[in-house]
Amino acid sequence: MSGLARGLQNFISDLRNAKSKEEEQKRVDKELANIRKKFTGSGKQLGEDGSNQALNSYHRKKYVWKLVYIHVLGYDVDFGHAEVLALVRSAKYSEKNVGYAALSLLLRGDDPMMNSIINTVRKDLTTPGPASSKSNVPVTDTAQSLALCTIANISGLELLQTLHPDVQRTLLASSSSPGVKKKSALCLLRLVRANPKLMLGKEFAPQVAKLLQDKHLGVLTSSMSLLYGVASHSPKEYESLIPYVVHVLGMLVLKKKCAREYLYYRTPSPWLQIKLLKFLQLYPQAIIQGAQDNGDDKSAAHISQLTSVVSKILTETDVSDSINKSNADHAILFEAVNLIVTWGSSGPAQLREGAMKLLGKFISVREPNIRYLGLMTMAKLAQLEGSNESIKKHQETVLVSLKDADISVRRRALDLLFVMCDTDNAERIVDQLVAHLVLADAAIREEMVLKIAILAEKYATDLRWYVDTILKLISISGDHVSDAIWHRVVQIVTNHPQGDLQAYTAATLLVAASPRRCHETAVRVASYVLGEFGFLVAERPGMSGEEQFRILHQHWATSSPQTRAILVSTYAKLANLYEECRPLVAPVFARCKNSVDVEIQQRSAEYAAMREAFNAEAVEDLLREMPPFEDKKKSALEQRLREKEGDDSAAVAKAARPSKAQRERAAQSAAAARAAEEVAAQQAAEQNAVNDPISPISDGSPGADGLDKPKVGIPKDIIPAMRKAFANLCTSASGVLFENSLLQVGVKHEYVNSQGRISIFFGNLGKAPLQHFRVLVDDCEHLRMQKQGTQGLLDENEDGGCTVAIRTQAKLLLLVEVTAPFDDAPAMRVVFETEDGEAHEYPLRIPIVATCFMEPVTLEPGAFMQRWKSLDGNDRECQEVIKAPPNAPQIDEESMERVARIITDGLKFGRCQGCDPTPWTVSGAATFRTAAKDANGNNINVGCLIRVEANPQAGAFRITTRTLHALCSKAVKNVALVSIKLAQV
Repeated sequence: MSGLARGLQNFISDLRNAKSKEEEQKRVDKELANIRKKFTGSGKQLGEDGSNQALNSYHRKKYVWKLVYIHVLGYDVDFGHAEVLALVRSAKYSEKNVGYAALSLLLRGDDPMMNSIINTVRKDLTTPGPASSKSNVPVTDTAQSLALCTIANISGLELLQTLHPDVQRTLLASSSSPGVKKKSALCLLRLVRANPKLMLGKEFAPQVAKLLQDKHLGVLTSSMSLLYGVASHSPKEYESLIPYVVHVLGMLVLKKKCAREYLYYRTPSPWLQIKLLKFLQLYPQAIIQGAQDNGDDKSAAHISQLTSVVSKILTETDVSDSINKSNADHAILFEAVNLIVTWGSSGPAQLREGAMKLLGKFISVREPNIRYLGLMTMAKLAQLEGSNESIKKHQETVLVSLKDADISVRRRALDLLFVMCDTDNAERIVDQLVAHLVLADAAIREEMVLKIAILAEKYATDLRWYVDTILKLISISGDHVSDAIWHRVVQIVTNHPQGDLQAYTAATLLVAASPRRCHETAVRVASYVLGEFGFLVAERPGMSGEEQFRILHQHWATSSPQTRAILVSTYAKLANLYEECRPLVAPVFARCKNSVDVEIQQRSAEYAAMREAFNAEAVEDLLREMPPFEDKKKSALEQRLREKEGDDSAAVAKAARPSKAQRERAAQSAAAARAAEEVAAQQAAEQNAVNDPISPISDGSPGADGLDKPKVGIPKDIIPAMRKAFANLCTSASGVLFENSLLQVGVKHEYVNSQGRISIFFGNLGKAPLQHFRVLVDDCEHLRMQKQGTQGLLDENEDGGCTVAIRTQAKLLLLVEVTAPFDDAPAMRVVFETEDGEAHEYPLRIPIVATCFMEPVTLEPGAFMQRWKSLDGNDRECQEVIKAPPNAPQIDEESMERVARIITDGLKFGRCQGCDPTPWTVSGAATFRTAAKDANGNNINVGCLIRVEANPQAGAFRITTRTLHALCSKAVKNVALVSIKLAQV
């Protein structure tokens, strides 16, 4: 550029010598005005493309270079595009070079002017230079190279879709030079990254196979970059290329076949080897499939070759005196180890052992880069099943690296200690990390505290040790103990009432908070725990309620508003439990009513007024200990670790896998929760029967068939939706009865007189088959029932049942005939196991209710009222009043029309109009059909009458039913009650 335009040099010098931003801006504006003037010509001087034909080549290039430089400095350039395109169309290389450089920077792919240059770019791209007389390879490929570089750097979906076929043809053309092929592969990779759907793997994979047979290592390297890019999006479509990749890798590693210019310190093309190994990491199952294909000699051969390649890389890589060679060799080595990690336990055991020995040597060398990579890779290798024992041999070496001067090495050593930790060595590793925490610098303390807290929770066989460990963290490095850590302590202590954990924690924290100089985090956790469980130690010497208040209140003056808010709540609980604490707490509340902190002010005012506003029992209920926390969500500590290190971290993968101790604690908590739920369910059974006359859940409970293993029942959170679905099915022909993440139960039923046909479908919504799937339907005295279903569905044997595959259904067909009035829907239990052996049992009810067997009857007003009066009596009438919800719309004529449709369409009653002069009453009549016979052989039927009366002012409905059979009256009233309730929501 220096020999090209002296004016450009002078312009750049002026800008560099500018003493202020304003001076630079002034010089740029002056130059832009000058360039605009030069580019603007009169009528005859303007060409068809808008460029000034009067400009010679020298000036056009100089001014375009100035525009490019101004654009690079960050100034807007909104003219001169016609001159750029004129340079691109030129046949001279010097002009075309300037034009393509400016085109890449000044224009975008969606610019309208790009349409006029596409043909020129395509021509330069597809027209190779003159060929050599000796070899059919172009002597010059400058135009193709410039076009490829420009296409790669210009965005725009339309442009990419237009030119990518030409780039692909240039890549595969035999006439393209190696340089053009390399640029074509990288250009195509750039296009694929912008729009992954440009390439179809099934069509492109055979073409890549030809590229992988090219003898030019530069072309192979660029092709592998392209292959890895496209295979990352759709690995399955490029799996057939594994033999080609293994062959190239074997030529480089085993045969050392490499052109001299691609030898890097006697290592054959290390960049290509790394790309080949990274591609193979996309196919962790390839080595298993190759081993299974015993009859396929080719598959076995390339798997054997791949094993030999990896083995040679492991055995022949060593630390070299040359840093450059050492870096290249170790880059290949660590990719080979990553490939072994990807294979997992299915890979050759000797390779895993060899990798472990080699990494053990690397983590003890002086070179920090190699030690860093060794620690990081060993952490990945530690995730493989069966490798933990080998890694434990290097535990002392890793602990030494924890004291390294380089903080990045210390972080990797901490990661490896975290990953190698298990039940056997957890206490020793945690204790050593806690001891090292005293000497650790601030840059790594927060990470150490987080990982120690996770390990202590994960492997604590005795939760008292976990509590002690967290207290040590608070005392050593309290500033780095986040709220999530002490929140987790509170959650674990609250959720484990078994044993003496809660009393031990309360006593320990009371002692920890006794010194006047105590970290604020310890005050927070002590305050919360003593407020909840301090009563468990109040009888011990020196731990009375008054003493607990004194110890906590000594920290009031030095505490932050957040801590004081917790203390206020604790004081309220202490005052509620201990009479002697009330005179001590009252002055605190009185002072805090005027606090500048709104939270403290509100809490103090509410707690102070609580005893005046409520009776003693209500205050007792409000201030009783908190219920157990829900433990279904991921731990906040694990989420924080994931945020800091990302999903690919070995530490994150380790933290996500529950330990044996965690599984045992979860099982104990689940058993205790189930026992509490069963007791609560038994206590609430009668009340539920009153409040919910038509229940979708049967009386059966998980484990009722005698299986030893615990079973998962119906989650509480879906019961409201089940009630609504069951009520809908009582008055509609089809719908969904039950649905969660694993199972959907759909029902379709139809009735004629006293007979019904009910089809029940059980659909698998999960990601794995449902095994031992059985449905147990209880027999009823009032129903004659025939059952048919998918083979195995009705098995009573625990080991029987059918398997419901993913996205398929099992079907149950019931043919029923009613023989007597009833008010209870038939019960059924759905029992199955998931792929991991977890047993599920869902007690449900089939929506077969009395109104299903009704036949509508239309009566004149006089006949209806006569029969209504004849059925008067407590044993024949059933009545209930329901109020509409507070947020329900006001009862109007439209509401009454909905009620009328419920009576006629849902309950199958004939509407009797004109019985009342008011529009707020709906009356109906029907006959309940049964298959029972009287003495004369006639079917026994029951006449039924219903009246629904609305009170718009009170927002209430009164439902009255009268029949000759008391049970029939109750059944009709229940269905009408639930249906009208549902319609008002």
